[in-house]
Amino acid sequence: MNVSDVKGLADRIRQEVAKAVVGQDDTVSLLLCALFSRGHVLLEGVPGVAKTLLARSFARAVGLGAGRIQFTPDLMPGDIIGANLFDFRTNTFNLVKGPLFNDLILADEINRTPPKTQAALLEAMQERSITIDGVRHALNPWFMVVATQNPIEHQGTYALPEAQLDRFLFKHTLDYPSEAEELKIVATYGARPGSASVESMGVTAAASDATLNEASNFIATVRLTDEVLEYIVRLVRGTRTNPDLTTGASPRAAAMLAAAARSRACLDGRDFVIPDDVKQLALPALRHRCVLSPAAEIDGRTVEQALGAVIERTEAPR
Repeated sequence: MNVSDVKGLADRIRQEVAKAVVGQDDTVSLLLCALFSRGHVLLEGVPGVAKTLLARSFARAVGLGAGRIQFTPDLMPGDIIGANLFDFRTNTFNLVKGPLFNDLILADEINRTPPKTQAALLEAMQERSITIDGVRHALNPWFMVVATQNPIEHQGTYALPEAQLDRFLFKHTLDYPSEAEELKIVATYGARPGSASVESMGVTAAASDATLNEASNFIATVRLTDEVLEYIVRLVRGTRTNPDLTTGASPRAAAMLAAAARSRACLDGRDFVIPDDVKQLALPALRHRCVLSPAAEIDGRTVEQALGAVIERTEAPR
């Protein structure tokens, strides 16, 4: 597989997702970057901007088995990872797998469940395995979590801890569609009773585990020069010295940003990374890993503004 093959695969996946989702091209691109970088994505947006439909359509388009977990305040860790249950007929324990054993997990409204249940995702997201009663169960190497949260509703929610946030490669904010896109959405879905399924919209698998593995192996060979590598490190280290941020991004963030930049370059049809790849991904890759200082918060500044200053101040290689 070469760069043209990878770009063609990505374009076919985009075309399949577009059968069900109008617009959201930037979001689909980030999902593709995260998939090929073996990362996870946190989507934030108001209700009704197609976060759930997008995740379901993407899972079907890339050929992964999808599972949905609706996070609620009474959800327990065992409800999502499963448990060994005793069978009185055979006098043995049988593993009943939870929804976390699927390939692509839609963690819907992840901030509505307590931290102990959120923590049940940590091992799966980091090591792609689940340990139950001391026994480790391996997940699909392409295991991916697409989580959603509502930014405008805070009653009955639990903010994700920093350790959980750091497991996400990207945090992306979904905006309202343009007027033309909204007209198309209403025309498409306005006559459909209830919620349409991705199958009924004609979304089919455009990839398989084999093609994803081939694409991933090629992306790992995309050239990342020393100059661009140093630029990534300077950019991440700059978040630790900005007075508007009390906590900057970690070395893991720099490594994940480098991997994502390789994916973005290849999806754009290049076998080498340029500084613009890093700039385009810096905000979604770093915004959830940095903590705004109290003084900046009082002054009404945001993490995005602080990161924008870091990106602007850090000189890119030519």
